[in-house]
Amino acid sequence: MIKALVIDDESSATNTMKLMLQRYSPEISLLQTTTDIPNALSLITSFKPNLLFLDIQMPGTNGFDLLKQIPLIDFDVIFTTAHDKYAIQAIRFSALDYLLKPIDPDELQAAIQKFILKHQLNYNNKPLYNNFLHNIQSPKKDFKLAISTTEGTYFLSPYDIIRLEGEGNYTNFFFINRRPLLTSKTLKEYEEILCEHGFIRIHKSHMVNCSHVVSYKNEGELIMKDNSVVEISRRRKEEVLNVLKQL
Repeated sequence: MIKALVIDDESSATNTMKLMLQRYSPEISLLQTTTDIPNALSLITSFKPNLLFLDIQMPGTNGFDLLKQIPLIDFDVIFTTAHDKYAIQAIRFSALDYLLKPIDPDELQAAIQKFILKHQLNYNNKPLYNNFLHNIQSPKKDFKLAISTTEGTYFLSPYDIIRLEGEGNYTNFFFINRRPLLTSKTLKEYEEILCEHGFIRIHKSHMVNCSHVVSYKNEGELIMKDNSVVEISRRRKEEVLNVLKQL
């Protein structure tokens, strides 16, 4: 039995989400909605949802302020937002889920299936939410990236990442002064997250942190701080050289 709670200050948004969940998510057996933000905390306590759909932009107190007031987050959160780019960065850095308004039915179903899988595995999201609250209160340069592996989740500064190497649906991370990590996300997903943090895709299988580029070889390769040699694809060569010249 999955209990879901929708919190949004706009009644049209809660009504739309309620209809979509009823139509596309039969797994949710109990559903409540509220537009009364001050009353949302007491409703969370009394209803005890397994899953919270939380709007980011709300008057008076936003969704993040609401989360900060909850002493124990023992439920999952799927954030909903129309446009908040900075908040989306913080969410993605923390490996949490969000839905862009207007909400797409396929994306809604995918988010709920991901929640169900984590729920079945008894996945502990508390460290992710703690990291998220850190990120949302910090300047972008101090964000910590959540990297989930089979051994657990690591929270690391992007600066400590030298480069990333894609292997199909997996990505290898290479760091300063620590062993590599393998995670089950594609390089493209990390490209979207890290492109504003000094990283550049140089090849279909490689992305580098520009801060750790030591030199460029005329053969079309980069020498990195860990002495690794990374190939630049021919079609990306001009773009990569232009970026490096600006550093």
